[in-house]
Amino acid sequence: MTDLSTEKSLASIEINNRLFFRFFQAANTLHTKGTQALDEFGVTTQQWSVLGALSRPKATGGMSVGELSRYLLVSRQNLSGLLTRLERDGYVERVTGEEDRRSRKVRLTAKGVELWTALADPIHHFYDEALKGLSFDDRLAFIHYISLLQKNMSKL
Repeated sequence: MTDLSTEKSLASIEINNRLFFRFFQAANTLHTKGTQALDEFGVTTQQWSVLGALSRPKATGGMSVGELSRYLLVSRQNLSGLLTRLERDGYVERVTGEEDRRSRKVRLTAKGVELWTALADPIHHFYDEALKGLSFDDRLAFIHYISLLQKNMSKL
């Protein structure tokens, strides 16, 4: 016969395994279905995240590759390939920083702003469908728990 603490420990391990496996599955589904949602534009979820980061009011003047890498939590190497493709397609440009002429910033081009505007409706539709069944309060709680998980994992 197992004691209660052992049963609780085994249950906790099982729940943790399920939780992280569900995150893995959700991340893969987000990538696949998010890319499908923007298929007509030829935009992947990774490109979507870069365009979204650069479209924020705080990023109007552009962001350094390091800032963008830290904001998106991706390696500079992975980001470099994304930026090269977006630059090749005319959606972003690398410009000399206004404050420091030695620095380089990445910013949206007019074509990139136009693309981001065109993506707004399909992205919002994707969000609505993906979050179906979650109330506003559920969504706020979800943000809280995801943020806590991210914070804890960043300390590992």
